[in-house]
Amino acid sequence: MENLQALLQGFVVLFTFENIGATVLGAVLGLIVGAMPGIGSLAGVALLLPLTYKFNPTTAIIMLGALYYANMYGGAFSAILLNIPGDGPAVVTLLDGYPMATKKGRPGQALLTSNIASFIGGAVGILILTFMGPLLADIGLKFGPAEMAVLLLLTMTSIGWLMGENPVKGLILTMAGIMLASMGMDTLSGSPRYDFGNMYLLGGIPFTAFVIGTVGFSQVIRLMEERAIKSEAITDKLTLRGSMVTWHDFTRMFMPSVRAGVIGTFVGVLPGAGATSASFIGYAAQKPFKNEEPLGTGAIEGLAACESANNAAAAGAFAPLLALGIPGSGTGAVLLGGLMMWGLNPGPLLFQNEPEFAWGLIASLFLANIITLVISWGVIPFLIKILSVPTKLLIPIVTVVCFVGSYSTDNSMYAVLVMVISGVVGYILQKANYSTAPLLLSFVLAPLLESNMRKAFIISQGKLDIFFSSGIATTFSVLLILFLLFPLVRWILIKARLLKVKSKKIS
Repeated sequence: MENLQALLQGFVVLFTFENIGATVLGAVLGLIVGAMPGIGSLAGVALLLPLTYKFNPTTAIIMLGALYYANMYGGAFSAILLNIPGDGPAVVTLLDGYPMATKKGRPGQALLTSNIASFIGGAVGILILTFMGPLLADIGLKFGPAEMAVLLLLTMTSIGWLMGENPVKGLILTMAGIMLASMGMDTLSGSPRYDFGNMYLLGGIPFTAFVIGTVGFSQVIRLMEERAIKSEAITDKLTLRGSMVTWHDFTRMFMPSVRAGVIGTFVGVLPGAGATSASFIGYAAQKPFKNEEPLGTGAIEGLAACESANNAAAAGAFAPLLALGIPGSGTGAVLLGGLMMWGLNPGPLLFQNEPEFAWGLIASLFLANIITLVISWGVIPFLIKILSVPTKLLIPIVTVVCFVGSYSTDNSMYAVLVMVISGVVGYILQKANYSTAPLLLSFVLAPLLESNMRKAFIISQGKLDIFFSSGIATTFSVLLILFLLFPLVRWILIKARLLKVKSKKIS
């Protein structure tokens, strides 16, 4: 009840002309930044932080918080329409978003599904943050290197599920993704790995350029190959009415959005996990549940799960930031720097010493969620006109987006070269019927897994019992063992059943 009263007081703080304007500005900028490949929330918040120097602290953090949150919405735009993720969390969005927009001719419904799912996931995350923020922060602190390592390993086992009937292909690409992610300088020892005497490789493979190439530039190559084939069933859905989802579509997306919202909020609280990991975990968690269509073919359930999870994670990340002063991601670290710059000290006393600031920020997330949903829904008719552009014009446009997005990561032609090479490789994989999802999943999670795994072994001096040293670690370890043994047990049962049937036929 106290939290509810404090939240109402936060809305009183929020509903001033200056703070509402900051929320709207942050939401609009977040959508734009999120939709532009190669920028992302971290760069967006860092670039716009100087604009807030003249603001009072509450107004400044409200604008940056709205920008960070709306960025999760915007990343889906280019992923669904161009097969180019606007930021890291949108990598999973394109797995079902782009097929739904193109192969099924439902671009408007794909965009609106992502918007509604983002709204639901964000609402779940903000509500949990409102009533359980300090408690979630305490739970997050219980996740040390061992717990995080086992959780990430558990997530990696879902790659076999994502591949469906091709687990061997999934395993091959998973190992390839781990090897690519390990290129560069060892973060603990400082020794080079897989650099082949090239100084550029010492910095590793840039994530944004690699992703844009694998899923974006490979799409350009495919369009060049199929440029004579014209897409149909798209131009008749260029209105708001044509983009509306049916009640059946809504029922399909609602529960996946709620489940992924809870999961994403929890993942967002964990140190170092971030919205990208939440998106992958939320998508993988949807696989065991009933889906009318296989994930990866344009399934509404898959699109809703990943979009809900990344928005919920953005909300959940504020729990440790405000309650403990611990940033959960790079963007959180920039926000923490802004708070300290304004003379505020995040921690357990922040809600007592600066209640107007803390609850005003949380109230602004509610408003940003609504504003972003309305704006993103209103621009759908303009966005989906992209799909009616002739292929001969779309190819150079997407190519320019790929090159600019890759170059903007570190202002280096090395990133562009990585994008081109990964694009060619991605195209070859698609022609050979290899899904790039396991490659991207392992590439994203491998550095975080390696860091936590090595820290756990350093703490335990190389002993495996650290993965059973707490209730959380033990639970995840047991689940991991069961997941790994499940295919073997299933194979043995199938063999036993076949032998039983054969013996009956003989007798």
